Amino acid sequence: MPRTIWKGSVAAAMLALAGASVMYAQQPAAPDTILVNGKIITVDDRFSIAQAVAVTGDRFSAVGTNAEITKLAGPKTRRIDLRGRAVTPGLIDNHGHFMEEGAYWQLELRLDGVESRKQAAEMIRERAKVKGPGQWVFTLGGWSPDQFADDPRPFTREELDKIAPNNPVFLQFTREQTFVNSRAIEATGMDKINEPWVVRDSNGRPTGVINGDGGTGQIRNAAGFLKELPKDIFESSSMQMLRDLNSSGLTSSGGGCQYEDIYRQWQRENRLSMRFFCFRTAGGGGRGGGVDQVIAAIPKLRYFDGDEWIDHVNWGERLVNTPDTINDTKPTAPPELWASWGQMARAAAKAGITIFIHTTMEWTVEEQLRQVEQIAKEMPIRHLRWSFVHMEGVTPPQIERMKRLGMYIGVHPRGVISGAAFIRRRGERGYSMPPLKAIQDSGIQWGFGTDAFEVNQYRPFMTLYWAVTGKMVGGKVVNHQPIDREDALIAHTRKNAYFFVRENDLGSIQSGKLADLVVIDRDYLTIPADQIKDIKPVMTMVGGRVVYESSPTTSTQ
Repeated sequence: MPRTIWKGSVAAAMLALAGASVMYAQQPAAPDTILVNGKIITVDDRFSIAQAVAVTGDRFSAVGTNAEITKLAGPKTRRIDLRGRAVTPGLIDNHGHFMEEGAYWQLELRLDGVESRKQAAEMIRERAKVKGPGQWVFTLGGWSPDQFADDPRPFTREELDKIAPNNPVFLQFTREQTFVNSRAIEATGMDKINEPWVVRDSNGRPTGVINGDGGTGQIRNAAGFLKELPKDIFESSSMQMLRDLNSSGLTSSGGGCQYEDIYRQWQRENRLSMRFFCFRTAGGGGRGGGVDQVIAAIPKLRYFDGDEWIDHVNWGERLVNTPDTINDTKPTAPPELWASWGQMARAAAKAGITIFIHTTMEWTVEEQLRQVEQIAKEMPIRHLRWSFVHMEGVTPPQIERMKRLGMYIGVHPRGVISGAAFIRRRGERGYSMPPLKAIQDSGIQWGFGTDAFEVNQYRPFMTLYWAVTGKMVGGKVVNHQPIDREDALIAHTRKNAYFFVRENDLGSIQSGKLADLVVIDRDYLTIPADQIKDIKPVMTMVGGRVVYESSPTTSTQ
């Protein structure tokens, strides 16, 4: 009998131990990192505010109070004391030309966000000094003279001669104007070009101003500073751009991925610090082949074959090469071109492909929208998340029609730098380019991109400043349809995840989502609206990894 009791006791003990081990195995692992003592602006569906957040692996594992998150920590958990700082989700740009720009980042002079003409002149002078006599000093866009609060005049030939007397200078103001000096005029033979875009004085002498985009491209090609990209700086230039984007709070973007293979290699080496959600097209999107050839290739396209770092999510930026620029004052495309657009869109719909399409002025919205409405009568498209993007000229009735179709709008506020130019060209209409409040109030799904770098600056907090105040860089009011700061932040985070079909992974700080966040130096929700543009990220995290940190920023234990 005692022997039997002994056996039973051992069995019971073994069962108890087994149960304990099962319970132990089910306990969640301690997080790798916790961030406490902050203001966590989650941007979830309720726009909740928390004190702390835990990260396990590459995802958020808990969000809550300081006490709730602190008790999850283990002996190896990294603890970051936010010291009251605000935290937002990683900011998402739904459309930019980032990979393309990275190739030139260290060669180009960027004037994004510079509000003083004096500072800009010093930057040009310093770049000329660093490059040495005879070397081109150039910027490819992302700025305008209107952003200089102290003196918004266009640059003159004589002024640039004084700033950089020994260097050819080429300063491109988006697609509005370009400013060059005497050495640039001599180097490109511009004084001998008899075209209306060469602005001349009363004596017929070039003033150094080029009007419009066509002349800018011709002079840029003649200058040749983009013809041979030094291979030895491609990596360092692209990596520096990624660091600068991270330091601005950006963690994801959509757009073209010209150097996808190289960026994929950096991802394998754990050196990639942003997520890229790429276009995939057939035959150059109707530009590299005939429409029939492209349509035949569409069913063979595959999407969502990547991962959370680099993926192919939509067709963009055009179906056919329709003329459509912000400078157009009247329709420029013939009817047969829109018929081709409809053919390609119909083929994309049959193949179940999401399109993300360049659309600026009212008449191009109208022509494309009519095609989409006809396609929607033939087959379902609501589930495809089709989007028109840029959208400066869209009207409220067009917004309502798009909403009924289940379409999205990508707002790319080039007015952040070009708003004053819009008003000069369009008068009162320029103050509603785009009609931001009408878009927000309509209830349509929409989000922010920049279309950087040629036609816009890239800093997300400058975009948010414009959205909330209606002011461009330099402080001039250029949009009469501002929105609430909460709605603006949602549009640069959670709403943008929908464009990539990543709403379950990105855009808010919630348990289970990818751990992309930005710690900022002041509270976005409470500071005066005019200070939003001055917000500086002090730490950026992508997938649980710190990819940018200023010093000193956070204390760790």
